[in-house]
Amino acid sequence: MGTDKKRVLVVDDEAHVRILLCEVLKMEGFACVDAVNGKDALARMESESVDLVLMDIRMPEMDGMEAFRVMRDSWPEVPVIMTTAFAGVDTAVEAMKLGAYNYISKPFNNEEIILNVRRALEIQSLTREVEDLRRVVRTRYSINNIIGTSTGMQEVFKNIGRVAPTNSTVLIQGESGTGKELVARAIHYNSRRSQGPLVNLNCAAIPEGLLESELFGHEKGAFTGAVGPHPGKFELAAGGTIFLDEISEMSPNLQAKLLRVLQDRTFQRVGGTRTLDADVRVIAASNKDLAEAIRQGSFREDLYYRLNVVLLDIPPLRDRREDIPLLVDHFIARSNKETGKQVQQISHGALDQLMAYPWPGNVRELENAVERAVVMGQGGVIMAEDLPVSLRGGAPGTAGPGLPGQGSSLKEKMDAVEADILQRALDDTGWNRVKTADMLKMSRKALIYKIDKYGLTQH
Repeated sequence: MGTDKKRVLVVDDEAHVRILLCEVLKMEGFACVDAVNGKDALARMESESVDLVLMDIRMPEMDGMEAFRVMRDSWPEVPVIMTTAFAGVDTAVEAMKLGAYNYISKPFNNEEIILNVRRALEIQSLTREVEDLRRVVRTRYSINNIIGTSTGMQEVFKNIGRVAPTNSTVLIQGESGTGKELVARAIHYNSRRSQGPLVNLNCAAIPEGLLESELFGHEKGAFTGAVGPHPGKFELAAGGTIFLDEISEMSPNLQAKLLRVLQDRTFQRVGGTRTLDADVRVIAASNKDLAEAIRQGSFREDLYYRLNVVLLDIPPLRDRREDIPLLVDHFIARSNKETGKQVQQISHGALDQLMAYPWPGNVRELENAVERAVVMGQGGVIMAEDLPVSLRGGAPGTAGPGLPGQGSSLKEKMDAVEADILQRALDDTGWNRVKTADMLKMSRKALIYKIDKYGLTQH
């Protein structure tokens, strides 16, 4: 570990101790500054950068314990190592309980000093790296990074903002590919549990015989092959959130056990007798209508109501087509970053194709289509021929904007109504596209697309 820029503040009322410690530290490549008591040390930290503090406990004017409490509150990221004579060990131990990294008894052993300083700085560096990663994750999964200006998605955003700060159980419903996991991540990383783990489990991906063990863990000998104890997802998610995807695929027997966990907030490992606390927020998701599953007898009604404290219904992409241009821009930018390509935009013809397609795979399918177009395209503009063949011209029996098909007379009437609404809104705002888009709760790019599509003009 490079130490040339690491500054250690040595705090001791005895000058010969400060000189000795600074000499030892400088010999190992550290920078050293000193202070004669706690008050002097705090003034130093106010005026210059310090990476670690090596501080005596017993000093006049302001002792080490009093100064440490201020440092802990004002500079929590700076590790503090206490130094003490034998008689002060109890106080040093108290300091460690309050958050000091360690204590070293006088007389000093030079190797012990350097070892403790290095270890404390290594832990500080790792802690900063972890916090940086958490910051990146929180940014990536913030509500602002879920794309959509449609009315349906705005309702989803509003509900995420309301439910995230609470500890309420959440049920997310939506077709495959609508972004249920992304919503779950946004809830977790904007919650009070964001510092804890987010543990995912797809109930449809685990064989029924193993799902209980995956959820609750097992003890040695609980079943054939259980050669040792194994923590389950509920244990691994302690202090954080567990995301149970495809909850409808859970067997009735396991549904009953999950219900008990939600009611009692406790569970036991398979084959175990010890009761464990479930300090976990539960977010469940399903691509099926659970109310219909209840009517069919495949899902417990009491579990449904336990899960459905807050229901978030994610609309399919075909019901929020105005979000497609925004999503396309987002996926182009991301694909450019991942592939090194420099695609600038999508042609009107290609966007027409995307707007017309029914998107049975929803946002995930759109993401894959755009990524393929970026990779396979030859220029800076995505053309219709760059899109997957299955997307060109929509699907049989469907009619998208600008592409009449079966039932086209109804589609034409709907288009005419939409064009009339857009024309009136534009006229009312004096053709101010920003105001019009805001009034109609749609993106400016989607508005411009529809102006071109319907050939609207300013009167």
